[in-house]
Amino acid sequence: MSDQPLAGFRIGVTAARRAEEQIALLERRGATVVHAPALSVDPNRIDEEALQAATKEVLSRPVDIFVATTGIGMKSWFGAAERWGRLDELTAHLGQAEILARGPKSVGALRRFGLRELWSPESEAFEDVLGHLRGRDLSGRRIVVQEHGQSLSMAAHALRRLGADVTTVAVYRVEGAADPEPMFAMIEDIAERRLDAVTFTAAPAIAALMEAAVTAGHRDEVVSAFQADVTASCVGPVTAAAFEMWGVPSIYPERSRLAAMVKQLETELPSRASGTSLEVAGHTLLLHGDDVLLDGAEVKLSPAPYAVLRALLVNPGTVVSRRDLLGALPSGTAGSEHAVEMAVARLRAALGTRCVQTVVKRGYRLAVAT
Repeated sequence: MSDQPLAGFRIGVTAARRAEEQIALLERRGATVVHAPALSVDPNRIDEEALQAATKEVLSRPVDIFVATTGIGMKSWFGAAERWGRLDELTAHLGQAEILARGPKSVGALRRFGLRELWSPESEAFEDVLGHLRGRDLSGRRIVVQEHGQSLSMAAHALRRLGADVTTVAVYRVEGAADPEPMFAMIEDIAERRLDAVTFTAAPAIAALMEAAVTAGHRDEVVSAFQADVTASCVGPVTAAAFEMWGVPSIYPERSRLAAMVKQLETELPSRASGTSLEVAGHTLLLHGDDVLLDGAEVKLSPAPYAVLRALLVNPGTVVSRRDLLGALPSGTAGSEHAVEMAVARLRAALGTRCVQTVVKRGYRLAVAT
């Protein structure tokens, strides 16, 4: 494999934390990276007064079951307790409880402070922790849940309905990026298929991106792009699950690690691009990322004819109407069928007049062998 397997691909990165590391991994492999933080997560910006009050509540009574959901949340909570001079008291108190951990990061944070989990799901999904609890008699049991940046009030309510006494501890809150403009720009890039993939390392980042897409009026275009041309790359199944409600397919590696996610893209994107190699009017047409090759020679296309080509390649040989091609053109393009005709003319000039066929009163199609 080439030492730059992602050369020619444009990849969006939504991470706020460890973004520099991820960008470096991708650029080292040849990718062009567009960075738009979806979130602003600074675990050191915690509401000390509220967290101190929650900690006093936890310490006020024995805890039967303690659920740790994030490594960074546990480290931040224990760090705050240490500043207050209550770390030993807190760890001793929680150490008397049955401890459940959502995943390996929370397990690592617990063990760093001398606590050991009794159970952790292989899936790393909080839903499976809830499932584990729902299968038990929780009547009168006191459960403390460390929240993972977003409110778990609904989960707490569900456990209370099963008879549990539930206390939630909000260590920090996940907030949107301070500057939303890069995210709105990325939404347009996705909607217009200018990115080959977008990476996600946290479920709230997906929620933030889709909220921005809805706000910008591009929800349907973004969902369609992810379903067809833009790969949604997630660090693991917990993150990927946030896309399910949108009907968006995603990929994630077997191990939920940043390097593994990048490694998966090394093989996934070139394999998808190679799948667009076609025999068109006696020529071999290949799309590799943003590059268009005709019989092995690079062809330079401006945005409008490139958009037409991508639309015709969705189902090679199928007729695409002028109306649909007009919808595929980049924003800012004159909104008339004449703009489509001009884009098709430029595409024919670049690829050869026989590569794109006109189907009278219906539209255009690629001249692939049938």
